[in-house]
Amino acid sequence: MRILYFAWMREHTGCSAEEIQLPEKVGTIAELAEYLRSRSASHEAALRNMKTVRVAINRRYAQLDNAVCADDEIAFFPPVTGG
Repeated sequence: MRILYFAWMREHTGCSAEEIQLPEKVGTIAELAEYLRSRSASHEAALRNMKTVRVAINRRYAQLDNAVCADDEIAFFPPVTGG
């Protein structure tokens, strides 16, 4: 699985992308975020409040209860605002 981080999330994790093996126990975006938070303090900081994070699966907006697969590309990013 390919994970992408944008904006301040990239700064917190220290990377813009990473490849991971999807654990068997992870089946949704919420479970993936929980798993990633457990990997390091920087991931915990980036994914601490999922209410302030937007997610896309294979370049389509997704919700926390959407299912994930091992070959998905998951993007985490802050909400986009206009001015």
